[in-house]
Amino acid sequence: MNTAPSSAEINRLVAVVVTHNRLPELQVTLSRLLQSPAHELAAVVVFDNISTDGTGDWLTQKALADSRVDVIRSETNIGGAGGFEHGMRHAVAIYDPDWVVVMDDDSRPEPGVLAAFLAQDRSAAEGWGAAAYHPDGRICDMNRPSINPFWNRAALRRTLTGQGRSGFHLGPQDYARRDPRDIDGASFVGFFISRVGIARAGYPDGSLFIYGDDVLYTLGLRVRGGRILFDPTLRFEHNFSTTDTVEQRFRPLWKSYYHYRNLLMVYRLCAGGWFVLVLPAAAVKWLLKARFHKGQRRAFVGLVLRALRDGLRSRTDVAHDTVRRWSGEA
Repeated sequence: MNTAPSSAEINRLVAVVVTHNRLPELQVTLSRLLQSPAHELAAVVVFDNISTDGTGDWLTQKALADSRVDVIRSETNIGGAGGFEHGMRHAVAIYDPDWVVVMDDDSRPEPGVLAAFLAQDRSAAEGWGAAAYHPDGRICDMNRPSINPFWNRAALRRTLTGQGRSGFHLGPQDYARRDPRDIDGASFVGFFISRVGIARAGYPDGSLFIYGDDVLYTLGLRVRGGRILFDPTLRFEHNFSTTDTVEQRFRPLWKSYYHYRNLLMVYRLCAGGWFVLVLPAAAVKWLLKARFHKGQRRAFVGLVLRALRDGLRSRTDVAHDTVRRWSGEA
């Protein structure tokens, strides 16, 4: 009896990885992904945002060694959001997969996760969020899935009664479960989306450059009637360094502009009519963070003010070189 997977089964899952000047991390991630056999993972689409650290040459050799490695090289740095949009479009057009799983170059599934995902019937939802952990085993706070408090009274009550961010993000008790639960927002560290989900939600907004593209995309899927489940057994490792968790500083500073601009658009989508109350509270909170940016306070305040202005206008066409110049780090 022939038990070889059919061509349809082989195309069930394609990974999309976005990279920029983090070759050591990409090497770990790609090696981890390629441990999965072809009947589990048909291809790995790597979108290289014009890396200058030898990534291009290394990927050329990797693609020659394994035909599943499909490299897209950008002529300019279009950010993680641009990479995910282009990478997902390419994955669907070339491989016609049932599922696409997305991740940054510094995140990767733990061994066996892709097989575990495919081993179960996943038709209950169009999107599935994974549990992201630091390499030392701590829950990765920035990647905790969320419940929109403006759609959920219990989450809103928790948020307003002192729990803050923990009021609407999943906590350790959710990670300890074995069964999936509904969520509204998820990160692109191990987000699985079906072709049905892509047909419903479209593709991420590449013009966002970095930050918030994942939350806006998954919230958009929910707004359009899609369902997203968090499966705590789908464990991913995320080895990142964007902010100084002690000093609460963005490194480099220009990242703060994208963070606050895109976060404002997330708040508008989440809050709806309540946004008029959310806006002033958010603006004051963000501007007060200037105290953490000694030596760069003036530049930080300027970036936040521009982020507020452009976020209110949903303006995402500011050139990256302009943002860097605003930060004084160009």
